[in-house]
Amino acid sequence: MDLDLDALNSTLRNASAEEIIRWAVSLNEPIMASTSFSPNAAVMLKLVTDVAPEMPVVWADSGYNVPDAYRVAEQLIKLLKPNLKPYVPLITAEHRNAIMGGIPHPDDNPELHREFTRQVKLEPFNRAFAELAPKIWVTGIRKEETEFRQNLDILSWDGRGILKVAPIFYWTEVDVQAYMSEHKLPSCKHYFDPTKVAENRECGLHTSA
Repeated sequence: MDLDLDALNSTLRNASAEEIIRWAVSLNEPIMASTSFSPNAAVMLKLVTDVAPEMPVVWADSGYNVPDAYRVAEQLIKLLKPNLKPYVPLITAEHRNAIMGGIPHPDDNPELHREFTRQVKLEPFNRAFAELAPKIWVTGIRKEETEFRQNLDILSWDGRGILKVAPIFYWTEVDVQAYMSEHKLPSCKHYFDPTKVAENRECGLHTSA
């Protein structure tokens, strides 16, 4: 795709999230979205299913989340009926725990933590990319979430050559909560991503390629 991202980002800055998704779909290229079923993940799930219900939605389930998150995930699957494509690691959490002695901390053993992250997050996503072969990836990242994301925009190129489209990139936490409230969407109160230590830390998915 030959796109002028600077010009497009300037134009889309004033578009709604729904309009941004429609624009991405209008490119008529293979497209996918992703979800983690983390708190307020329902925002992107509803936006995608409302605008493009057939769009594949990849869920890389690490197998390490907490019961509340899985229960809410089931609620959202039944409520919004996304075209969900679950991907799980090649070995189970218990198998990995036996080999690695639990979840490695990035400060204590950075190399082991990188391998852990590769197994539970990056490999499943890379498998999804290989099988679905998307040219466009619709993602729920927001500018205010991490330092790394401060340098991105609504549209950005992934290192794989995939166009990343972030319809809610400029939404604030207030915007997110307002949308959740308006549409009465469920959200988990407890969530655990074993590849992160802090909420403002990147797990590697958006920085690895």
